Amino acid sequence: MYLILLVSVLVGVCYASIPIVVNTWNFPEAAQKGSDTMDMGAVGGLRRVKNVISVARHVLDYTEHSFLAGDLATEYAKTFVFPEESLQTNYSLGLWNNWKASNCQPNFRKNLVPNPKTQCGPYTVSDTLFDNSVSKDASGIGDSGNHDTIGMIVISESVRIAICGHYCITTSFINFRRVGDSPIAGAGAYADSDFGAAAATGNGDIMMRFLPSFLAVEQLRLGSSPGAAAKLAISRIAEKYPSFSGALIVVDKKGNVGIACNGMATFPYVIASEEYPNTILKTHNCTDSSSNSLENYSVKFYACAILLLSYYL
Repeated sequence: MYLILLVSVLVGVCYASIPIVVNTWNFPEAAQKGSDTMDMGAVGGLRRVKNVISVARHVLDYTEHSFLAGDLATEYAKTFVFPEESLQTNYSLGLWNNWKASNCQPNFRKNLVPNPKTQCGPYTVSDTLFDNSVSKDASGIGDSGNHDTIGMIVISESVRIAICGHYCITTSFINFRRVGDSPIAGAGAYADSDFGAAAATGNGDIMMRFLPSFLAVEQLRLGSSPGAAAKLAISRIAEKYPSFSGALIVVDKKGNVGIACNGMATFPYVIASEEYPNTILKTHNCTDSSSNSLENYSVKFYACAILLLSYYL
C-alpha cells in the first residue's frame, strides 16, 4: 500500500497555526481506521503533542480502545515517548492578541452575559436562553488561515480500504475542550472494505450531528454510486442548515470517486493512482449537479484521495 500526502498547499494544518480560546494552544484531533476488521484509533483534545496522527495510530495498534481524549490522552502519548511541548509560536500569539483587540470575535459562545457576540468575558450564564440553537446559516467557519482538514482514503492492491488519516487543526478561537468531527467514527471519516470509504471536511460542529461519512458508505452498501452517496449525505445536512460550509469525498472499492459540497463554489482534492503516481490536483464545481465519477483510475497499486477545503488554498 502506498500513500502520498501533500501538505505544502495548506495554510492551516500545522502546529500552533491557530490559537484556542483561554490562551490554550491547539487541541488537535486525528483518527485512523482499518476497514477489514472495523478497528479504529482516535484522539481528541490532545494537548501539547505535535504528532497527533501517530498517537492515533498508536491507539489503533497497541490498545483495545477506539478513542482517547483530553489530558489523559496526552499522558498516554507521554508514556510512549511522544514529546510534550509548548505549541505556541510568535505567530499564534500575534493572532491571539489581535483577537482580544477585536472584542474576542469569533468565540462560538451563546446565551451568556455579557453578550459574547460583541464582548470579551469573563462570562456568566444568562437567565434567559436567547439563542437555543446554532444559526441556520452556520456558514461562518472562517477564512483561508482559519482552519483546515486532511482526510486520506487509500485502496491497496488487494482492494483493502483504509482511512489512513483524518486530521483537523480545528477552528481558531473555539471553546476550550471542544472536540470536532475528525475523531468521531462516521463523522469525519468511515471505511468498509466491502464497499468503500468517505471523508468529510467543513463545519464539524454541524456535520458530526449527521454522520455524513457513515451515511455515504451505507449508501454504497445499498448500491448507490459514490457521487449519489456523497450528494445524499450532504443534502441531509443542507436540509437543516442550508448555508453550512462542508464537503464530502466518497470512494468505492473500484476507485470511483464522488464528491458533494455546500456553501462554497469549488472544492479541490488530490488523486494518486498507478496511472498518476505523482498525484494530480482536481477541482470539483460545487454548483454542478452532475455526478463526479472517475471510473478510469486504476487501483491496482493504490488510490489515494486527500481532501482540502475548497477556498483554503
